Amino acid sequence: MPSVFELINMNLCLKRILLIGQLAGLICLTPGLVSYGTTRCQASERGQDEKNGTAVDESKWIPLFNGQNLDGWTVKIAGHPVGENFANTFRVENGILKCEYDDYGPFNRQFGHLYSNLTYSNYKLRLQYRFVGRMLPDAPKYVDLNSGVMLHSQSPQSMRLDQGFPASLEMQFLAGLGNGKRQTGNVCTPGTHLNFEGELTKKHIVKSTGPTLSADQWVSVEMEVHGHDLIIYRVEGKEVLRYRFPVLDPESDEAKGILALGAESKLAYGHIALQAEAQRVWFRNIELLPLSE
Repeated sequence: MPSVFELINMNLCLKRILLIGQLAGLICLTPGLVSYGTTRCQASERGQDEKNGTAVDESKWIPLFNGQNLDGWTVKIAGHPVGENFANTFRVENGILKCEYDDYGPFNRQFGHLYSNLTYSNYKLRLQYRFVGRMLPDAPKYVDLNSGVMLHSQSPQSMRLDQGFPASLEMQFLAGLGNGKRQTGNVCTPGTHLNFEGELTKKHIVKSTGPTLSADQWVSVEMEVHGHDLIIYRVEGKEVLRYRFPVLDPESDEAKGILALGAESKLAYGHIALQAEAQRVWFRNIELLPLSE
């Protein structure tokens, strides 16, 4: 049986332990008291944010569009030389990058894209898009309320004069036509193949789990790109699709030419390109966050 002195010592130790616990809780709950206390309390939440793909430090996002002009971008429209912005297709008005067709006559399959001058491999890309009006009347029906952004794209300089689409991986933007489901956030694969759910697929379109949205709204999308290994699409902050290991399709018209010139089959980097395919569409807040490999 413990002596009186041993019992007193045990009681003092217990009080010290309780006091230390109370002080630790005070440090954690009192902003600015001790900086590492706040960091420790928030570590779990921050880790969950990173797991969910949420940007922790907004200052690290880089604007790719300056809101004033097309600096940093190059136009390529089918049937026209690199750099010719035919009919002022891509223009900037009131801080918005617009794809417009008011100076067109017949469309004549003059599909176009606006390419980043730089190439990228590991990054997050976010932007907002909005459809305006409907497609040109002589365009293919599938382009109605349809646009997108191309990832790991070939360069505009490597495209044939009449080439409509670059070898790339598209995050497809769609809006509902009033006749059923038409989800946004699919992947389209001009000149490419990819691995979806553990298997190589040669489908031109792999459908997402994205929502069917009305055309009269700004939609926020994000693409998380890890080189050749993994690409994730998000719509309004929610993941809608992921795929892996994209490669060039040696049988496609888009990829044959660049493969013959020595392009690597494995797609791990490329240009970013905004699409113009006979549907008016506006873009804004185009930003990129570099990621480590």
